[in-house]
Amino acid sequence: MWESFYEQFILYDGYRKVLRGLQNTLIIAFGGLLIGILLGTIVACVQVAGKRNKVVRAFSYVGDVYTALFRGTPIVVQLLVFNFVLFPLMGINLPGLFESLIVFGLNSGAYVAEIMRGGILSVDAGQLEAGRTVGLSYTATMVKIVFPQAVKNVIPTLGNELIALTKDTSVAGFVGTTDLTAAFRALASNDYQIMIPYLMLALSYLIIVVIFTVVIRFIERRMRKSEKRS
Repeated sequence: MWESFYEQFILYDGYRKVLRGLQNTLIIAFGGLLIGILLGTIVACVQVAGKRNKVVRAFSYVGDVYTALFRGTPIVVQLLVFNFVLFPLMGINLPGLFESLIVFGLNSGAYVAEIMRGGILSVDAGQLEAGRTVGLSYTATMVKIVFPQAVKNVIPTLGNELIALTKDTSVAGFVGTTDLTAAFRALASNDYQIMIPYLMLALSYLIIVVIFTVVIRFIERRMRKSEKRS
């Protein structure tokens, strides 16, 4: 089995497909998280502001529907619906990588919205009142005082979201994306020796997650040190 895997991986350039799959996996994970942070932050701010402003409240209901929809359905179902239903109806034809990036970004945005909303609400209400007392508007108080503290509170959770996205990319192959899972599946299908390719696939994800975990914990320690100094 190892000889067969060596032939497929090295002699027949299988490693090139694996490297391309790793690249696509990281693009989807990081790109999806960035899109999710953008969308999630907007949705969270609208939801929080909707409790104080009746005009904004209508938009907060849209945010509630969005988060419920994407948190309540599996990511693989979302990929299939967008690929075979929504994109064709809209006349959109995109490569699988870009489709995956969009869907993963929308999915992540729903989770990040709840993360950011919790982070904003975790900031002491007195911070908002103090900002208003010194003459800052509600928006300025949120941007300059509340939001920076909320971001510091949720950075570890955003790291966990990145890990979850990375593992979820294993279903991107359903829409023709050559992700890490699809690359190793192709190696296994060449000679039907599936044990070694799938073990290497599991090991690859484990290594990626361990690296991300180490980086996240390093950031957490740096943040705690900076808080103690301040």
